[in-house]
Amino acid sequence: VQLQASGGGLVQAGGSLRLSCVVSGRPFSSYDMGWFRQAPGKEREFVAHIRRSRHTYYADSVKGRFTISRDNALSTVYLQMNSLRPEDTAVYYCAADEGMILTSIGRSSMYNYWGQGTQLTVSS
Repeated sequence: VQLQASGGGLVQAGGSLRLSCVVSGRPFSSYDMGWFRQAPGKEREFVAHIRRSRHTYYADSVKGRFTISRDNALSTVYLQMNSLRPEDTAVYYCAADEGMILTSIGRSSMYNYWGQGTQLTVSS
């Protein structure tokens, strides 16, 4: 399984950006998908999760601003980010695994497959 994240860049505070992550290998519809981020000097943190059922979950810090979605036909998961803040600056990673239990979705160690990361920088 390979994950390829893209879409990062430099954006002003208050702006928007959409990240994409294409999954290849086994059928995309069998995976639960997550987005994590890691800022310099900080631990990787959970951002959002979408299950095979399309139910979604968010970190409190991004709730109401970010939207995770998936297109099974394109084997792609998206992270639409609005009202961006300087504290959103980080490398963003997509992750995947199968049959995840709900209590594990916020833990990076529970995902077996990872993309390479894409940098988001939000200027003030």
